[in-house]
Amino acid sequence: MTILESINHNHRAELQRLNERISNQLENSNTLMSRIVMSLLRTKGKQIRPLMVMICAGMFGPVDDKVLAAAVAVELLHNASLIHDDVVDNSPTRRNMPTVNAVWDNHIAVLVGDFFTSSAMQEAISTADLRIVDVLCRLGRSLSLGEIDQIYNAREHSFNENNYYRIIDYKTASLFVASAEMGCLAAGVDDYRLEALSEYALLFGRCFQIRDDIFDYFPAEKVGKPTGNDLREGKMSLPLLYVLNREGLEGVDDIKKMLMSDTLSDAEISHIQAFARDNGGIDYAFDVMERLRKRACECLSKLPQCTGRDELEQLIDFTISRNF
Repeated sequence: MTILESINHNHRAELQRLNERISNQLENSNTLMSRIVMSLLRTKGKQIRPLMVMICAGMFGPVDDKVLAAAVAVELLHNASLIHDDVVDNSPTRRNMPTVNAVWDNHIAVLVGDFFTSSAMQEAISTADLRIVDVLCRLGRSLSLGEIDQIYNAREHSFNENNYYRIIDYKTASLFVASAEMGCLAAGVDDYRLEALSEYALLFGRCFQIRDDIFDYFPAEKVGKPTGNDLREGKMSLPLLYVLNREGLEGVDDIKKMLMSDTLSDAEISHIQAFARDNGGIDYAFDVMERLRKRACECLSKLPQCTGRDELEQLIDFTISRNF
C-alpha cells in the first residue's frame, strides 16, 4: 500500500461523502452533459486537493458539510481547468482516457468546463462564507493567468527559471494553497495556523509540479505514459532550464537552437531529454524538491502535533518519491 493509499484509507468515509456530493452537484437533466459527466467521474484522479482540504480542516474540527462543500468546490474547479487546458493544448488523452475535446469537440468541452466552474461556485456559495468564495475566485484567476503565462513563455522561448516558478505557482501550487486555506476557513481558523498551512501548500505544490515535470525527461516506456509533450509545445521545465543556464556547458547552444524551432522531431526530443538527464538536470530538480520539503516541514512544525500534521508530511514525501 502506497502512502497515498494509506492516507485515503484513513479518510475513506470522508472521500465517499465527497464523491457522493460531487455526483449530486453535477446531476442535471441534459442527456449529453450527463453522459459526459458520468464518463469523467469514472476517471477521477488522485483527489489530493480535496483530501488536503479535509486534512487541514480535520486538524481543527470535524469534517462537516461546510468542509465538504469547500473540498468539492476545489475539486470541481480543478477539473474544469483540466478540461479547458485540454482544449488549449489540443490533448487527445488524459489519465489514459480520451479527453472531452477529443471525443466531442472543443465547443462541447469548453461548455462542460464552464458547467464544472459554475458548479464549483455553487458549492463555495453554499458554505455561506464569503472568504471561501473569495479564495475560490482568486484561484480561478491564478489558473487563467498561469495558462496565459505558460503560452507566452513557450512562444517567447524563455529560459528563465524565475518565470518557471511563477507559472507553477499560478497553475499548480495555487490549487493546493486554496485547498489549505479553504480547509482552515471552513474549520473556523484564520490565524498563524492558516498562514503556516498556506506556505506549506505552496511548497508542496512546487514539489508536485517539479516531480511531474521530471517524468517528461524519460522514455515513455519507462514512465508508462507519453512523455516529451511539454517539449513539443515549447514548455521548458526545471531539469532543462538548469542545464540551459549552466555556464560553459558544451552543447547548450545547439540545444537552444533546437528549442527555438516551431517543431521538434521525436529524435530531437529524445536528444534534449538525454541532454538534461546527462548534465545534472534531474539531480538538480530532486535537490530543489528536497530543499522545498525541508521548508514545508518547518512550516508544519509551527502547528501542534497531530495525525493531520503527520499526514501532510507523508503527502509531501509521497509526492517527491512517486512513480506515477
